[in-house]
This record gives sequence, C-alpha cells and structure tokens, in this order.
Amino acid sequence: MQETLPRGGADALLERTLRDGLTEARGRTLALVEPVCEDDLDRVHDSLMSPLVWDLGHIAAFEDLWVSRAGGLPPLRPDLFEVYDAEETPRAERGELDYLKCQEAREFMSDVNDRAFGVLREADLSEAGDGLNGGGFVWEMVLQHEQQHNETMLQTLQIAAPGVFTPSRDPLPPAPSKAPSGVVHVEAGPFLMGAGPGRFSYDNERPQREVDLPAFDVDRTPVTNHDYAAWVDRGGYSRRQWWSDEGWEWRTKWSVERPRYWTADGRVRSFDRVTELRPELPVMHVSWYEADAFARAHGKRLPTEAEWEKAASWDPVAGAKRDLPWGDGPATRERANLDQLSFGPAAVGAYPSGASAYGVLGLVGDAWEWTSSEFGPYPGFHAFPYPQYSETHYGRGHRVLRGGSWATRAHAIRSTFRSWDLPGRRQIFVGFRCASS
Repeated sequence: MQETLPRGGADALLERTLRDGLTEARGRTLALVEPVCEDDLDRVHDSLMSPLVWDLGHIAAFEDLWVSRAGGLPPLRPDLFEVYDAEETPRAERGELDYLKCQEAREFMSDVNDRAFGVLREADLSEAGDGLNGGGFVWEMVLQHEQQHNETMLQTLQIAAPGVFTPSRDPLPPAPSKAPSGVVHVEAGPFLMGAGPGRFSYDNERPQREVDLPAFDVDRTPVTNHDYAAWVDRGGYSRRQWWSDEGWEWRTKWSVERPRYWTADGRVRSFDRVTELRPELPVMHVSWYEADAFARAHGKRLPTEAEWEKAASWDPVAGAKRDLPWGDGPATRERANLDQLSFGPAAVGAYPSGASAYGVLGLVGDAWEWTSSEFGPYPGFHAFPYPQYSETHYGRGHRVLRGGSWATRAHAIRSTFRSWDLPGRRQIFVGFRCASS
C-alpha cells in the first residue's frame, strides 16, 4: 500500500527542507569568511566588488525585508535598507557607506535567521498560500539569493591579493585520456525555452514558450587554455580584424593582452597560488569582447542563449525539456563541478555523465559561458516579486551568461537560469564555447 502524507504533511516536509537549506547556506557563508581577517573583510579589494562585510550585511538585510513581508511584520532593521540596497549603492561606492562591521553584521545575520525560522513555522506554504509564501517561493528566493552572494564573495576573494584567502581544495577528477573535441550538430526545430511550473525560478526565466530555431553547430566542450593560448600566440590581441569596434576600443583602453590572472610568463594565479597554465582546463576570466574576438578569428560566433539552452536542456528523442543537461537528477560530483569546494575548474570532458541529450559536455559547472544575447525580457514577462532583480537591468548592454561555474551552489543552477554582466567584465568565473550556423 502506498504511504500517504497526513493532512499538512507536504507543507511540513517543505518547511523542513527550506529550514535545512537556509541553515546550510548560512553555514557556508560564514565558513567562507571565517579564515579571512577582519581588516580584509572590511577592505575594498577592487572597485568592482563590495567589501566582504557589506555582502554579509546585505544578505541579512535582504532576508529581513522579505521575511517581514512574508510574515506581515515590521522589519528588524529598516534603517539599514538604504545602506544595503544594491540598486541605490553601486559597488564602487559601498566602501564609503556606514555599513555594519564584522561582529555587528554577524549578530544581525543571526537575529534575522532566528526570526525567519519562527515566521516559516507559521507560513502557509501550500499552493493555496499567498503569492510570497505559496509553494515556498519567497523562502526559496531568500535561500538562492544567499547562495548567489557566496559566488560574488568568491570573486572578491580571487581579486584580493595573494595571502588574503588560502582555501583547502577538494580533489577533482583527472583529465580524460583523450580530450573530447569537435562540434555537435543540433537539428532545426522547436523546443521549450524558459522555466515551466513546478520549480522555483526567477521572473526573467519565465514564461516558458516554444521557440523554433534553425539548425546550428556548437562546440562539444568549452574553449580550453590550450586553444586560447594558441590564439594569443597567433596575435589574438594585436590583429584588429578579429575584434568588434567596441571590443577593440575596450582592449586598447585597458591595454589587455591576456585573460585576467594570466601572467606574462605563462602562468596563472588562483587565490593564493601561482601555477603553470594547465592546457586542459577551460579558459576563464575573459570578457565578452575577448570571447567574441576568438570566435570571429575561428570563423565562428558565440551561441545565442536560445541555442545554448536548447543544447543544454532539450531531449529531441523524448520531445521533452530537461531541468539539467543530464536529466532531472541532482547535480552530483560525478556529473558537474559545482558547489565551490574545488576552488577551480576541472579538465574539459572530465564529466561524461553530465552530457546533454545532444552529447554536449560541460554545460553546467566549471565556468559560466558567455552568449551573444543581450539581457532582456521574454515575451509576456511580468516582474515578480520586485522589478529590481531583472527589469531594471534590461536594455543596459548586459550580455547573458549561462551554466554556472565551480563557484555556483548546486542548488542554485538549472538549464534555464540567466545571469548577466557587462561585456567588459572579467572578474566572473567565466569562459565560453563557440557556435556556427
């Protein structure tokens, strides 16, 4: 006989799952900064990034805001909302704000978390609940917001001077004996693009719709350090014909000659280490302009985000959409390099069980991938629960990134997830692959 949950049992299970997720996320946040001294938490390591302690306070203020709204309560610290408003306070200015210092920020995080669990116990998480609590939406948003800020904090720790952060790295699988290469052909035809019902997604991933694409070819793997270094040696940064007008202007303005963190003597820095460049790893910390120039030099282009999502999520045999490239199973360590603890990418092709239905590898984890698409709304877009997450960024020149990186929490990635940044940014753990029509 099939066991059935008692009345309210599904809601109780969801509450427990959310509480466990919020607890784990907070533990990871604090563990990331635990080995960093207080002065380095409070320092502006680069104008691109916030002080790390600002991130701690922002995580707590965001939770305070939405837990209060979900529970119909006044916020604990409304006086802090302006200080931690990411739209109103650009990163370059956050070091001048009157934000909470380390101990105060930790206490605020603890107070907000304690209150959240009390509100969560009383929330109506059923599908009949209100727009914020129903299905646990706002709680999942708070959880994934914190997990996304973990990756931002790791970008800051990578930018920081060697010695600020010395991580203990989990081992990664070895490179395959024969590196996969070549392209995969994706036949013309329709697929479902965007997030459907049944799982948390952000407003910019919705609504799901059918998109009919022409046939295209896409690289089986991301571009490697080996291939990128060969292009650099061929004069990749000096041959004007391979660059767009905007890309060439960016390259010359900043005197860019190689990916960020590569050294002039053929090595690369990762946090506390400077090592020989490993040719089998995906190239990382390149701007959209650099990726575009590389693709042009090879007679190719960057994939559109629709092409990327079809290659990553569509099963042409089943005629169905997959939540992740390999299917609907979890993002285990056998399928993808996610969840931060490796502190770097694995060799391309190291996760054959993570292949998509088309046989494309490395679409999730290791390095984000630039697409050719500008960040904008899908047809029928509706901002929810607040326009500042997506809507205010549309039409401002951002390019879409897909797939997550080694620094992305496994719970916070899916084939429909859209990240974005300006085309000249390189602090992200980002690489690319090429496509052609």
